[in-house]
Amino acid sequence: MKAKAVRLHGANDLRLDEFELPEIKEDEILVKVVSDSVCMSTYKCAILGVNHKRVHEDVADHPAIMGHEMAGDIVKVGAKHQDKFKPGMKFTLQPALNYKGTMWSPGYSYEFFGGDTTYCIIPAEVMELGCLLEYKGKAYYEASLAEPMSCSIGAFNAAYHTHMGVYKHEMGIKKDGKLAILAGAGPMGLGALTYALHRDIRPKMVVVADVNQERLDRAAHLFPVEEAAADGIELHFVNTGKMEDPAAGLREITGGIGFDDVFCYAPVEAVVELSSAVLGRDGCLNFFAGPTDKQFSARMNFYDVHYNSTHVMGTTGGNTDDMIESLRLTAENRIDPAVMVTHIGGLNAAAETTLNLPKIPGGKKLIYTHLNMPLVALADLREMGEKDDRYTALADIVDAHKGLWCPEAEEYLLAHFEQE
Repeated sequence: MKAKAVRLHGANDLRLDEFELPEIKEDEILVKVVSDSVCMSTYKCAILGVNHKRVHEDVADHPAIMGHEMAGDIVKVGAKHQDKFKPGMKFTLQPALNYKGTMWSPGYSYEFFGGDTTYCIIPAEVMELGCLLEYKGKAYYEASLAEPMSCSIGAFNAAYHTHMGVYKHEMGIKKDGKLAILAGAGPMGLGALTYALHRDIRPKMVVVADVNQERLDRAAHLFPVEEAAADGIELHFVNTGKMEDPAAGLREITGGIGFDDVFCYAPVEAVVELSSAVLGRDGCLNFFAGPTDKQFSARMNFYDVHYNSTHVMGTTGGNTDDMIESLRLTAENRIDPAVMVTHIGGLNAAAETTLNLPKIPGGKKLIYTHLNMPLVALADLREMGEKDDRYTALADIVDAHKGLWCPEAEEYLLAHFEQE
């Protein structure tokens, strides 16, 4: 069958191609992708090409479908998997496959498997690893965003703490501790925030620091400090760009003792060093944001490493359990992944969006792969409505939900905008 997809042909070479999908094998599954959110990791893949760890060397001859934060419908199931999966099921998946020691992943490594496409083929290893998940929710975008949410969930679960003289790590963020999210008012930081405030084991203090006041204002609007206080959490939004001494200012909020858990959401030397400087005793720093520079480095206070047991780690992606937790918390209305989304668009906008991602303000860009529409900021929907009443209807729905994308908006979009 024919498919349309944004594919990587080489560094900075993304193309919207139409091509023939091969017939599926008995251990494969054909799916229709409905939504895919654009990840900063996809941008890194697009600009690096074969220099990216996950991209195969012959990508010029076998271009890779971009995108890995996908959700959609199962169309056809190979004989080997018909006992578990059926046509018509909604699906999402955990893309961090870790298959036989490789870094293969949809959106980087496969010619016929990725999210920025109308249809694709899920290969055998995905089912073998238990990474294809049935999705029973209503909105496809929530399943797409379960993947980026799972990355932050994995980071929280991978944090660890120690006790002097006891050689056993206590996994996860510190219960009732002090937690900081630096460069934290962007899309992934907000995903981490909604999780921090509503997970089972929570901190008593959360500080979101950033240098972008507009982003901080939006975060404060979405997460009122009064609501956090009612749940027993002291929440602060801090512009470190306005502080004469950011490290001293952030430590002062903690009463001078520093943070138990710090998450660094930008691969910027100054942010990494600030993250190190605000750690308290036995503080755990997660360097979450992956750099493109293989020589990237920053200073860390090794006096504190020795005498205060501070430590640093990094995580990339989550695992299947993290995905399942994300879907469960979303279904229970405990977290809202939509806080990450600021733009929507069709497949025709995906390549340009990916290649220019750092230059486009706002948060997550959500692509509906069977639509032909420009990338539109949610804040601009009403202006677009001056020429097209459908955008006005969308703006009314979004405004009724604190300016956030929502299941009602997706339902209207899929019903009223042209499908391919």
